[in-house]
This record gives sequence, structure tokens and C-alpha cells, in this order.
Amino acid sequence: MNQSNINATTAAHTDSSLKTGVFVGSFNPFTLGHDSIVRRSLPLFDRLVVGVVGDQVHKPGMPAAEERIRTIADLYRDELRIEVKPYYGLAVDFAREQGARYIVKGVRSVKDFEYEREQADVNRQLSGVETLLLFAEPQLSSLSSTMVRELQHFGVDVSAFLPKR
Repeated sequence: MNQSNINATTAAHTDSSLKTGVFVGSFNPFTLGHDSIVRRSLPLFDRLVVGVVGDQVHKPGMPAAEERIRTIADLYRDELRIEVKPYYGLAVDFAREQGARYIVKGVRSVKDFEYEREQADVNRQLSGVETLLLFAEPQLSSLSSTMVRELQHFGVDVSAFLPKR
């Protein structure tokens, strides 16, 4: 994959004065819910890095990181403030590597909230990186990558759940 296509503006984003956020996940697949979180969080930052879990995570049927990165990068190719990169290890370490003081997470339910709150507390304690929680839009609160994958497995057209370019 040509890295310049994915991240044409890296050199411009080395300025530490830019307010940077990261949004991380496996994005298998990248759904309308993920797209909603990206678009709703973008006004909060000068730069938003979408961190895609690298190939060190082996889930059955998960496309290679390169493919997931390419799909997401293509979706935002006209938005220069968004970068799409692989990440390995802890999200908080990735955030620090990117110069980000904020991790953005989407919350669909109370269950999600409790999990993300615990993670946010640990991340803040480890690094000082804050977590911003954005609640799912009501029409997207039942949408998950797991549900989309299950529907795909049974041959259902899932295009209504995926962002369109």
C-alpha cells in the first residue's frame, strides 16, 4: 500500500500545537456508527487519527489491516484533517505516539459506557490521556460490527449499514 495515499499530510501534522484526537478500533467492518463518531468528533480537533488494529489481532475472517485502512482512508480522502493508520499495542500508547491528548470512543449502551469508563480511568492514570465519549445516534444504537458480520455470514446485503463514498 502506498503510505502517501493514506496519509498525505503527515509532515504538516507534526506540529504539537495541533489539537489531536484518536479514534481506535478493529473496524471489522467500518460501519455507519463508526462514521458517525468520526464526523461528529472532527469539529473538536485540528487532526483526527483513525487507528486501525494491526494484524497482530487474529479474528476469524478479519480482513488484513491494510484492506481495512484502505477502505476507511478512501472514505475520508477529501478530508485532510483525518489520517488513517495501523496501531499495535495499547490505544493509549498509540495516542501518545500521535501527539494526541484525547481518545474518542462511541457508546451505544450502558454496557458500553461501563466498559469505556473503566478503560478511560486506567488510560488517564497511565498517561494523562483523556477519553471523550460520544453517544450513538438513536437510529445507530443497535448497530455493531458483530451484527453486520453475522448478517454477511448469512448472505444478507449489509450495504445499508456501511458508509457510502
